Parts: sequence; C-alpha cells; structure tokens
Amino acid sequence: MSQPSPLAPEKFPNLPAVPGVEISGLHVGLKPTKGVKDLMMARLARGTTIAGVFTQSKCPSAPVDWCRSVIGQGSARALIVNSGNANAFTGNAGDIVVSETVRAAAKLLKCPKREVFVASTGVIGVPVPPDYIAGKLPRMVKALKPKPWLNAAESIMTTDTFPKGAARKVRIGDAEVSLVGVTKGSGMIAPDMATMLCFVFTDAKIPARVLQTAIKAAANKSYNCITVDSDTSTSDTVLMCATGKGARHEPVVTATDSHFREFRRALDDLMIDLATQVVRDGEGAQKLITIDVTGAQSAQSAKRIGLSIANSPLVKTAVAGEDANWGRIVMAVGKAGEPADRDRLSISMGGVPITENGIVREDYVEAPVAEHMKGQAIHIGVDIGLGRGKARVWTCDLTHGYITINADYRS
Repeated sequence: MSQPSPLAPEKFPNLPAVPGVEISGLHVGLKPTKGVKDLMMARLARGTTIAGVFTQSKCPSAPVDWCRSVIGQGSARALIVNSGNANAFTGNAGDIVVSETVRAAAKLLKCPKREVFVASTGVIGVPVPPDYIAGKLPRMVKALKPKPWLNAAESIMTTDTFPKGAARKVRIGDAEVSLVGVTKGSGMIAPDMATMLCFVFTDAKIPARVLQTAIKAAANKSYNCITVDSDTSTSDTVLMCATGKGARHEPVVTATDSHFREFRRALDDLMIDLATQVVRDGEGAQKLITIDVTGAQSAQSAKRIGLSIANSPLVKTAVAGEDANWGRIVMAVGKAGEPADRDRLSISMGGVPITENGIVREDYVEAPVAEHMKGQAIHIGVDIGLGRGKARVWTCDLTHGYITINADYRS
C-alpha cells in the first residue's frame, strides 16, 4: 500500500461488532505481495435480509450478474469479496469462478447457494482458475470473528491508500441498533448507482423490500453524488444486510414508518461518510471539492450540473493548481445540457461571492478566494437562478499522481 492520501482520516474508526455478523479478512495469495490482504468473508445469521444496488455498466462483472440474479429472494447467509481481480470480461470462465465460489461457500455454511453473495475488484479481463477463491474458503471460515472490520476493509482495497469504514448508533422506537459499513474505491469512480464496493450491516430487523427502498435512496444521496474520474466501474456493488439479532424494536413495515425515519437518516449519513472517504482517496487527490448547486429547475437538473462541474478536467486541474479560475465553472455549467441562463448565474468559491446575475460583482476581490484554494477542502457554490432544485456532489482535484497511478496500474 502506498502512502495514505493527505485527505485520509487520522485512523481507522473503532467499529463495533454487529450481532449476527462474523467477519474475516486475510491474505490468501490472490495478490502477489506477501501479507497484503486480498479476501474478505462475512457469515450472516439465519434470517438475515439483504438488499442492494449494482452498476449500470453494460459490461458488468460475473459477480454482479450473480448477485442481480439472487438479490430478489431477499435473504443472505454469506458474503465473499476478493481484490486483485475483477472477474469482469472473462467470459464463461468468470461464471465458473462464481459458481465454484458459491458452491463451496454454501457447502461450508450449509445454506442454499442463492444465499451466497460475491463481489470482486481489481484488474479487468484476466481469467483465473475455477477454484481461485473456492479453495481458500476453509481458511476464511476458520478465521471468522465478530469484529475484525479493519481486516475486512483492507482485504478489499486495490489502489486505495487507506481502509475505509464508518459506524452509527441509532434508535428504532425505543431500541438502539447498530449500523456498520466498509467500502473501497479510489479510481474508476463515477458511480451510476453505487461505488466500486460498499457493504453495510445492521442488527435491526428489516424486511428486504424496505431495506431495498432505504439503501437505494441512500446510494442516490451518496455514491451517486461522487466522482473521481468520470469512469463507471464494471463492478460497482452496494449490499446491505440486516440480521435482526439486535435489540427487539417496533416492527418496521414500510420505509415510510415514522419510527424508521431516524434509521434512514443515519443510513444516509453513514453512506455519505463512506462515499466521501472514497473521494478523499481519489487517485492522486490532494483536495476534496464540495459542489453545491442551487436554483436549478429540478433536483435532477442540479445534480447533472454539479456532476458536469465535478467531472471537468479543467475545473479539477485548476483546483489542483490552486487557481481561482471561475470561468471554467461557467463553462462546465454551460456544457451540462441542463436549463441555465447566463444572465442569472451566480458563482461563489470558499463562500466568497464572485459573480451575480451573469457578471462579476463590483466588490469581488480574488485574494480571499486564492487563499481558500490553498486549503485541502474546497467549496464551489453555483446558483442557476431558475428554480428551487438543489444538489450537493463531491469530487477531488486532478493531479499528476492520477496519471502515474493509472499508467503503472498493471505493471
């Protein structure tokens, strides 16, 4: 693992055990570097429900195809995730790897194959032997424990420079339940429903259909609002598991239950935390950029404008160079293809108003904006002046480091 991103948290959080979840994360030889963890496994209690969202890429990985085929039945007993190989664009060989992995896990855990979920991340287009993962699972089962979240987070990393996790305690009615999540991602990040990989666990008892509504909404507010390089992965997967083994609480019947609102807010917050950790670890990133778009004709329009700004190489390189070049923001708004009026557009950076109603403000002084650009947390505000639609998106700057990492990725 390379030096941690300058935007990384000081340390991995102390994540609590989640009743009904056992985890292992080991080096089993999938990656050539000795000691680098490369396989994660979770054993889930009987009765665990599951929901998820997956990449909208038209070239999905074999694990994504498998998960899509079984997610509808809504129950899970195992989750197996490898790094080092994406098992994407590997033809029938990739399907065989998934089939053998699922078969072996189901036999070890004595559960139906449809309750085994898999995910993979790494190099695309490299076939591996059928028992690439299956043969390693007995070791993984022996290592299962309630709380090795750091091992799990490390085992799913590729170009990530730090492991990523988060937790929340929240109440459903009078009972306190736990939320714990781990994620990975650094490059190939422009999610079209999720990020590279994210796994969330709770000990609450939640029906799968309710869980699906909650996780989809949370992904739309978090992972679907981040971008590093505008590239959508073949492997994007978000899965959420609810074991029902925590404190007994008032039954959750629908996603709109009043006693379920606090849980959904906590889930949204957890997912935003995890997603922005991915942006903080963007390949070569030195600065985290938050973009707030207001005054658009709709929330969807605001989001598209925000992502147009966030994906602009010219905006991202200006931030990397600490150049307060707001003209590039105007450009990115204009190319978004969304309703905009040049003469109503207002822009701010670091909270300093720059333009108003389509022209530079007479009182604008660049010095405070230039100072803001020297920091690690950059804020861009854009008001379209047409309506009430708003959105927040996150990205990072584009540096020489991004080129270095990706030019050397396979070598």
